[in-house]
Amino acid sequence: MVINIGSKNSIVNHFLRDLRDINIQQDRMRFRRNMERVGEIFAYEISKTMTFEPKEVITSLGTAEIPVINTPPVVATILRAGLPLHQGLLNYFDNADNAFVSAYREHRKDGEFDIQIEYVSSPEIEDRILVLSDPMLATGHSMVASYKSLLTHGKPKHTHFVSVVASVQGVEYLKRMLPKTGTTIWVAAIDDELTAQGYIVPGLGDAGDLAFGQKS
Repeated sequence: MVINIGSKNSIVNHFLRDLRDINIQQDRMRFRRNMERVGEIFAYEISKTMTFEPKEVITSLGTAEIPVINTPPVVATILRAGLPLHQGLLNYFDNADNAFVSAYREHRKDGEFDIQIEYVSSPEIEDRILVLSDPMLATGHSMVASYKSLLTHGKPKHTHFVSVVASVQGVEYLKRMLPKTGTTIWVAAIDDELTAQGYIVPGLGDAGDLAFGQKS
């Protein structure tokens, strides 16, 4: 299932507009905060799919029964670009366990590239809800490689893949490579063009550089 939360009018499109705007992007703190805000909206929408159970809470005047998530998810991201989006998800899933994957593109002489996984830090995810985020879903190779690396820590009950801006090709790649059941793809926008270098057009640029500065 692919859910595009930007396809309907909502405040998420205001944040997406600011994330794409080349002038507003110059403010790194604002860029990170807008990415975080989108993550919070994703978390709210994902929470609706989870299992809840009633809990009794004592107030100053009596008791109330309120449904709460019975098991917090595992919230994972791909370093470094995914950190602000991850923080937004974590703001709402504040009791979640966390996982981190260090992945990078290794470019070859023929102009193609391979995804290399350097490091994985994850709790046990067997039969858990996993939320794996990366702000840009370009080719989809990083997301799939990171997901496979996390499977060494168990098989999730359900995995939510979260990206702010995706390409058509990236979405189609995930649909081909991921299990047909137990997965949901969440995006805020799907762009038509993907360059030969693997960049989304119009996209928003390099999310990691915009959030944290250029790499040497």
